[in-house]
Amino acid sequence: MTRRTVIIAPPPTPNGDLHTGHLAGPYLAGDVYARYLRASDRPVIFTSGTDDSQTYVVSSAARAGLTPEELALRSATQIRATLEAAGISVDGFAPFDKGYRQTVIDFVTDLHSDGAFRLKTVLLPYVEATGEYLMEGLVAGDCPVCLVESRGGLCESCGHPNNFDELLRPRSTVDPAAVVTHREAQILVLPMEEYRDRLADYYVRHRDVLRPHTAQLIREALERPLPDFPITYPTAWGIPAPFTETPGQVLNAWAEGMAASMYCTWYAAEQLGEHTDRFDEHWLSEHGIDLVYFLGFDNVYFWGMTHLALLMAHGDRYVEPHAIVSNEFYELENQKFSTSKGHVVWAADLVAEVPRDLVRFYLALTAPEHSRTNFSREALESLSSSRLVEPWNRLAGRLDEMLAAVPADALLPVSETGAEQAGIVVDRFRSHYELESFSLHRAADLIVVHLDRLLKQADRVAMDVPSDLGDLILAVRTLTACAAPLLVDVAARAERAGADLTLPADAFAADPVAPLRLPLLSTAVGAFAPVAEPAVIRT
Repeated sequence: MTRRTVIIAPPPTPNGDLHTGHLAGPYLAGDVYARYLRASDRPVIFTSGTDDSQTYVVSSAARAGLTPEELALRSATQIRATLEAAGISVDGFAPFDKGYRQTVIDFVTDLHSDGAFRLKTVLLPYVEATGEYLMEGLVAGDCPVCLVESRGGLCESCGHPNNFDELLRPRSTVDPAAVVTHREAQILVLPMEEYRDRLADYYVRHRDVLRPHTAQLIREALERPLPDFPITYPTAWGIPAPFTETPGQVLNAWAEGMAASMYCTWYAAEQLGEHTDRFDEHWLSEHGIDLVYFLGFDNVYFWGMTHLALLMAHGDRYVEPHAIVSNEFYELENQKFSTSKGHVVWAADLVAEVPRDLVRFYLALTAPEHSRTNFSREALESLSSSRLVEPWNRLAGRLDEMLAAVPADALLPVSETGAEQAGIVVDRFRSHYELESFSLHRAADLIVVHLDRLLKQADRVAMDVPSDLGDLILAVRTLTACAAPLLVDVAARAERAGADLTLPADAFAADPVAPLRLPLLSTAVGAFAPVAEPAVIRT
């Protein structure tokens, strides 16, 4: 029996809508991988939700003149709509509700009962004027590892943690003019050093599916003492901690990650008609899922170290992640996307102005897989037109000319060579869709390469060997199927016209094929009717 894959795109913080940098990262990658698995008839659940407990919601709400609750609700609605508009086909987008909170409480309570946490006195940044402790998104300063400006908890630049009083020159993100000192607080922590050997063993076993920057961070982290991970904090925003040792404290939002992902998985399965009584059911080791994370490099330490240690702290109850696929930052005009500075292109605005197939193609072609890459609206329009739309539509036109005299119900012969070459194309695309060498960039580039090849093949068929039309039709159908995880709307139109876009597990047979007219691409939104059904985000 084929193992089910559970794909997690880390729940976004609901402190605003998704910008194009977000979309170019884990959400497009997770969606393409999920669509590829579905086309290959491999069971999958692709899920996410929102991370309402993050203190970034508090600081962003203060700047916007809203309550954190108001901002989280508004942003969650916007995020859901943006994912749908961009064709991100999550099977369920979990709400931050009673079930979510109960899953988190159960997860940490079990660990607390097993003695996994330690009570520790730490120094935290503190605002004397208001009596508030600062942590995570409420505090900024300089990273003690790389000296670059950072927020609390984790440095976006080098990826290393900076807990408690480690930030240099700390300041409040809500009131940068406030005087910040340090004050002691007793909190619960997870002693990460106790999991060093298991973490090191895990990465020896999984090193072949790590991207280089992630591998570097893990290696650097394991070369240092692993800092204790805070489980509770003395602040007001978050899920109240259910522990007598820390009255009035809340759970660290980052301690919710694995439980939240379990609940998102349960919720998505419910939308697929699969009811279970336990929120963590699908993650139990006995079910043997392949758990895959798509995430930004700035989240690697949490998801790849602290979250993994929290899973390990439960013994052998839960599965370990099968793969962690990271991406780097996506920049706008060679500068980092910044909502606060207005340096941003909102994903919802972009897909409202440019057909989403073209957006998805360009984001894939420029995906920040191993280093920072750049978004340019001018380049999007130029590259998508010259490298995708124009050759695609030329190929569609050549097919229409050659099929003009062919009855719609005809079956065209396919040679052994044509079937063999179709299989070669599928294998090449699989090499870019499978996790060991997953690459949106190479998949998008391969579409361009094979469009050029098929245009030359069409010329040969029209001029020299019209009997090879069946081979050309199979080749076009194969390319459309291989491009379908990226070009979701043109694929949907092809399927409605009768094209079979499943990806065969075995070699192609030299069976006759029916005529296929390739749907056109356009640079204008809404140029074709009916448009593809929107990506389903089941609620």
